[in-house]
Amino acid sequence: MDSKRHGTVDEQLVRDEAVVALPPERESFNGHKPTVMDPEQFHAASEKILAAINKVIDGKAEAAKLALTVLLAQGHLLVEDVPGVGKTLLAKTLARTIDCRVSRIQFTPDLLPSDVTGVSIYNQSSRQFEFRMGAVFANIVIGDEINRASAKTQSALLECMEEHQVTVDGHSYQLGEPFMVVATQNPIEMEGTYPLPEAQRDRFMARISMGYPDKLSEIEMLETHQAVSPLAKVTPVVTSADVAAMIATVQQVYVSQSVKEYTVALGRATRDSARLRLGASPRSLLQLLRAAKATAALDGRDFVLPDDVISVAESVLAHRIILDRKAASSGDTPQSIIRAILASLPVSQDAGAERRGA
Repeated sequence: MDSKRHGTVDEQLVRDEAVVALPPERESFNGHKPTVMDPEQFHAASEKILAAINKVIDGKAEAAKLALTVLLAQGHLLVEDVPGVGKTLLAKTLARTIDCRVSRIQFTPDLLPSDVTGVSIYNQSSRQFEFRMGAVFANIVIGDEINRASAKTQSALLECMEEHQVTVDGHSYQLGEPFMVVATQNPIEMEGTYPLPEAQRDRFMARISMGYPDKLSEIEMLETHQAVSPLAKVTPVVTSADVAAMIATVQQVYVSQSVKEYTVALGRATRDSARLRLGASPRSLLQLLRAAKATAALDGRDFVLPDDVISVAESVLAHRIILDRKAASSGDTPQSIIRAILASLPVSQDAGAERRGA
């Protein structure tokens, strides 16, 4: 072992607990390059996942689809709403549909960064520091009520979410692939909450609000959720290797030059808006395009249309922009400004129509 390391780790234990893999940009999964699914296989796998989620979450098909979109786009999801509307249930259901390692972190004010990332412990018998993995070493990490923890603990996730690795005592440990954080948070007006800093909000690909179910869905919930939670009946419908193949398939979705230009125009429009103090970051545009590619794949296409960008723009960009005081006092919301910008942007007639090899 390298003498310059500050600690040691049982490599076999890491492989057992959270599959060691290369970062996503190296296009590797457990040492192997994932195969690309054909359209029929991709459709079948995605329908299995969505059907399993919709059996548990009544009347929230759009939220289920967006959660799957974020997973396939290699992003992270932030679910924000009042208590009791199914935020954690959505996260748990998505995790259980996949045969992979799942961990859950209940964020509280006394939670420490080492509880999330892990800690080096001195082993007296070997006289070396050994790394004990934290809860983040999993394929899907559920962060429940993330804004109830201190800013220091929240920041422990920054490196994990962006670089898929953990650095402790000067040594970096790769996280497993696929890797996704599904975090829930309560509105900041509630007691005991700490607002997420802009840098951490920008790490989340999309933010969704569950909202209350409609009348029929709520009646259905009262009839079916009384004796036992439907979550108990959820079993994996795909493997982590299937998800890796689906992600590889999404990466192959074609994006025309005109769609790229439209995406950049949208981002620049948020930065030039007089009603915004902070516009969309370059990272947000990259994630917007990734989400659009996943949306196109879920709709059965191997190329992106401007409609794909428009359909996810509000969820991907709204939590990243900041209103100026005048806009906030006049009743504007980030969502309404994104919709106004989308309505004002011209769309090329041939945008998205170009195909690879055409």
